[in-house]
Amino acid sequence: MNSRAIKPAVRTENITYAVRDIVVLANQVAKTGKEMLYLNIGDPNLYDFAPPKHLVEDTYKAMLSNKNGYAPSSGIKTAIDAIEKEAERKGISNIHDIFVTHGASEAIEVCLTALVNDDENVLTPTPGYPLYTAISSKLRAIENPYYLDESNGWQPNLDDIRSKINSKTRAIVLINPNNPTGSLYTEDILREIIKIAKENNLVIFADEIYDKLLYDGKHHVSIASLDKDVPCITFGGLSKNYFVPGFRIGWGIISGDKTLLTDYIEAINKILRARLSANHPEQHGIHTALLGDQSHIAEAMAKLTRRRDLTVTMLNSIKGISCVAPEGAFYAFPRLHTDKSDADFVTGLIRETGVVVVPGSGFGQVPGTQHFRVVFLPNEQILEKAYKSIAAYFEKFQNS
Repeated sequence: MNSRAIKPAVRTENITYAVRDIVVLANQVAKTGKEMLYLNIGDPNLYDFAPPKHLVEDTYKAMLSNKNGYAPSSGIKTAIDAIEKEAERKGISNIHDIFVTHGASEAIEVCLTALVNDDENVLTPTPGYPLYTAISSKLRAIENPYYLDESNGWQPNLDDIRSKINSKTRAIVLINPNNPTGSLYTEDILREIIKIAKENNLVIFADEIYDKLLYDGKHHVSIASLDKDVPCITFGGLSKNYFVPGFRIGWGIISGDKTLLTDYIEAINKILRARLSANHPEQHGIHTALLGDQSHIAEAMAKLTRRRDLTVTMLNSIKGISCVAPEGAFYAFPRLHTDKSDADFVTGLIRETGVVVVPGSGFGQVPGTQHFRVVFLPNEQILEKAYKSIAAYFEKFQNS
């Protein structure tokens, strides 16, 4: 090795992001000419979903009227006002700050950075979205996963949460509806988590980016709406509910007992000021999206319900695979009943069939279990073809 080679920062050593990392292999396979079926990235715009026309039009008008400079560091007033009205609709009160960011991802990173010191920890759901562990690794925080209970519809395991809290635990993350499982948390579970948070002086990070994408007439309960005093940051955005992930528009809503939050809020705003602002023209679409016509959601959910049902039926029909029915979002997290590695299964599946899914190990899972995540945004014809390929390959994988 060249002794003069530039050494990267130690903080990058453990950063992984399975959703994107698997694309490297998929691209290699695609170059061989094999037909590829992508069930790996939750981008609705790659399939037959599009944002509401009025959202795009108002954003375009903002660009044409030269709203192309810097925005206020916390976001433009019309956007903040609309997000506050949305929060009130969700039942959230005692709000002390609202800020707009480059997607919900930046809001999450800012809030973690403002809270967690080296060697402290944040409780993160397992399985869960890998962004949280990637950021924690960068911050040199200690990974502290808590498990979701597959036998209970992927609800958080309260006993496991309690057992994982220590003197250096600063917060608990909830992803509701959950990515990658599609689970929707019950009000009873949320109330117990509030008790745990208040007893242990934890901040709740409530990632609710999929809160409008619900199946079977289900109702989403925002955890911040259940207690006006618990310190909570509710994350949302336009990317999933309004099908504009490329806009990179998200936000955070800080609520709870202000006497506990004042210094933390100022720390968050220090970081927001230092990075200047989120995308400006796209912020003009927030008011339009949140307070305008919502009919696109019913149209999208009609398609997604058919695809969810097909996914659950076909995957559960495969011997050796089981799948809990998702109640929200557009992911499923089927289990492989095998002693073999889910990473090996996914690698082989991509190489032999061109079907691209993500190994469950990339999201975390109970030790000794194997899973993979599927995105069921593609149309039914693509999904059916993909699941038939999964069935054929899994039989071969088990017998190899």
